[in-house]
Amino acid sequence: MNTRRTLLAIAAAVVIAPLAACNTRGPVATTAQDDESAWYIGTMADKPHDVPLVDTNRLDPKYRRQIVRYTGPERPGTIVVDIDNRQLALVQEDGSAIQYGIGVGKLGFSWKGQATVGRKGTWPDWRPTTTMVSLNPDLPRTLKGGVDNPLGARALYLHQGGRDILFRIHGTNEPWSIGEQMSSGCVRMLNEDVVDLYERVPVGTTVLVKRNGRYRV
Repeated sequence: MNTRRTLLAIAAAVVIAPLAACNTRGPVATTAQDDESAWYIGTMADKPHDVPLVDTNRLDPKYRRQIVRYTGPERPGTIVVDIDNRQLALVQEDGSAIQYGIGVGKLGFSWKGQATVGRKGTWPDWRPTTTMVSLNPDLPRTLKGGVDNPLGARALYLHQGGRDILFRIHGTNEPWSIGEQMSSGCVRMLNEDVVDLYERVPVGTTVLVKRNGRYRV
């Protein structure tokens, strides 16, 4: 996937851009990158692109999608991002949560308080920030959505006070990065997992972030 390789090279050149830029590069293992096809076991029908399905047996079990007991105080429907454990939970009404593995920025989120899902995108386009473009004028101003796009199959755009704070919960075409610290502050999920989450949460959903067992408030 040549487009992806190009994006990784571009991201390396702009890695000093602000955290909120949702940088596209992470600590990719050479063996994973050289044998990408081994991570995939088929596709899931979707439009306008089929979603590549990951062999989740290659992931640590704690990063596989699963139903877990949940005893936190959050209301059902809340998204809770646990930065330290690299897990995202969608709280359910029956004392459980749907838990997903994630890759997340090594610095965590730079915002505090709670966010909401301000809008949702299917096979979203990727646009570099003004800072990224100033550091690398050759960056494409828009990269159309697709299997090689760093935002993956879906994106949830996080807002605070009605404003886009430039953080995303999104898919990834680097499944080996789930459970890892990335160079960006955005939350990445397996494409099939972010599709599942996307279908479950409406615009306006509350998003809370935990660090060191506490909410960043």
